[in-house]
Amino acid sequence: MKVSSIQPTPNPNAFKFLVDQPLAKPGQSLAYSKPEQARQDVLAQGMFAIPGIDTLFFCDNFVTVSMTPQADWRAVAEQVTRLLESHIPDGDVPPPDHGDDHGHDHNPLSTLPKGGDPVMLAKINTLLDDRVRPALAGDGGGLQVMGLEGKTLFIRYQGACGSCPSSTAGTLMAIQNLLQSEIDEEMVVTMS
Repeated sequence: MKVSSIQPTPNPNAFKFLVDQPLAKPGQSLAYSKPEQARQDVLAQGMFAIPGIDTLFFCDNFVTVSMTPQADWRAVAEQVTRLLESHIPDGDVPPPDHGDDHGHDHNPLSTLPKGGDPVMLAKINTLLDDRVRPALAGDGGGLQVMGLEGKTLFIRYQGACGSCPSSTAGTLMAIQNLLQSEIDEEMVVTMS
């Protein structure tokens, strides 16, 4: 595996590492907010062993590494790069798929959240897939729909978006405005 670039994100505590091989199955993402969630993922375990790493978000051909404010950025980037480039994925085995049993977050189209109207959730997820998730992924982040109660949509940010100040204000409002104009003018979006 080769790291093709390390990119800053809008989150000052997160960097996006682009690689030349898939790190998650197509249409899925894996988010780990603590090492215990990564028990079945050798690569994620290795990354959590690096001092200063806070959270991990694997999606397609990148991993976003969020670091503690005290982390030595250069040391973390060097160690993550070394770990990724020494990782030898088995070419015959697809990237990790651990289900939801260890706190992994997947693209909501593959598993819709419980609660709410499934037709409405499918429309919302299609719109998010087309217009929101690609932009978030470009910045090293993601979005998981946690549920729908009435006209209130509960979401969780992933990756760089998870602890980014702009995602809790501007991005949340932009998502709500999009859903209000395209799905239902009374839709409210809140973080879960």
